[in-house]
Amino acid sequence: MAAYGLYTHIQSNRRRSVILLIGLFFLVYLLVFAGALIAEAMLGDASLDWLMRAAFVDFLKAAPFATVGTLLWIWIAYKFHQRMIDAITDSHNVTRAEEPQLYNLLENLCISRGIPMPKLKISDDDALNAFATGLNEKQYAITVTRGLMNALDPAEIEAVLGHELTHIRNGDVRLLVIAVVIAGVISFFGEMVFRIFFQGGIRFGGGRSSSDGDRKGSGGAGLAILIAVVLIVVAWVLSIVIRFALSRQREYLADAGSVELTKNPDAMISALRKIEGRSEIPAANSAVMEMCIDNPRTGFSDLFATHPSVDARCAALVKFAGGHDPGPIALPPPDDNPGQPDAGGPDPNAGPWGAPEPSQGQGGQGQGSQTGGDKPFLPGMPPLGGRGPWG
Repeated sequence: MAAYGLYTHIQSNRRRSVILLIGLFFLVYLLVFAGALIAEAMLGDASLDWLMRAAFVDFLKAAPFATVGTLLWIWIAYKFHQRMIDAITDSHNVTRAEEPQLYNLLENLCISRGIPMPKLKISDDDALNAFATGLNEKQYAITVTRGLMNALDPAEIEAVLGHELTHIRNGDVRLLVIAVVIAGVISFFGEMVFRIFFQGGIRFGGGRSSSDGDRKGSGGAGLAILIAVVLIVVAWVLSIVIRFALSRQREYLADAGSVELTKNPDAMISALRKIEGRSEIPAANSAVMEMCIDNPRTGFSDLFATHPSVDARCAALVKFAGGHDPGPIALPPPDDNPGQPDAGGPDPNAGPWGAPEPSQGQGGQGQGSQTGGDKPFLPGMPPLGGRGPWG
């Protein structure tokens, strides 16, 4: 498998991005027509055929405004989505001087494959998670949580960074942002129509003169409103179905891309096992969580999950990358005495970042990690196998 997954996957993401943008305008126009149909029915009863034709005329008048509004929404998302995500997750940019080892890990991965360096951000949250954002090379950013930095060792941090870099190169990040924008637009228009519909009240008759010869009968208002409500529901459902365009396969490919970058499947597996069950960011909404390396879902909600389970991802890495899965990993509470090993988990003093340093053949250093052990990642770089800045 290539370093960043299948080439067809990248091409597919580009096509999906264009299709989703086209689909966005279709759904907005569908909602505008539904709103026009409700408005006509509220103004006065008439035959369904007359109401449909009148609603279409209203739609043609409103379409330019809807188009401008949608384009404005897309522009706002394009320019300010990162600021909004940073505000939600309490994230901020970091420099090499502030986080030298973390910054060097990301920079070394980028240099090794000739990838432009994305911005590096840290979220001051205890959750164990990371995500990539952006729509182009100038905007791309990788955010890791403080909890992740405290719980994972350098090889595992490197694996997580490689996973997020693969998402950027594969175009997954761009597709995710577009899908979030579509969901936001549809939710906004749908809520606006429903507010007008329910809070404004429905008034039949009195809106038009009963002598209007073009009305040709009556009794169509109720049916017209029913059709409009169905159209709104269809648009809302389609905005949810759009998320199924975000194939779970992208997470498997990002895991594989990380292994290709680091040559260390065990680090990716142990990182996932440590993240498992500890990834929920309380302040983040579902749209942000879909961008993360792990988005936990259980029970019925798992049917709509955008990520495969950690068990499935680890099994794939064991089967196709030759990794070793230790199973669920217990971590000590953040306030534990760092000098006392946890009875159910690894010794927090055994390695950098308060996590155990993998042993030969089990921790991934025997798998050819580019940054593991006492070997430098690149000539002239300091070893990364010693104590880290958070340890």
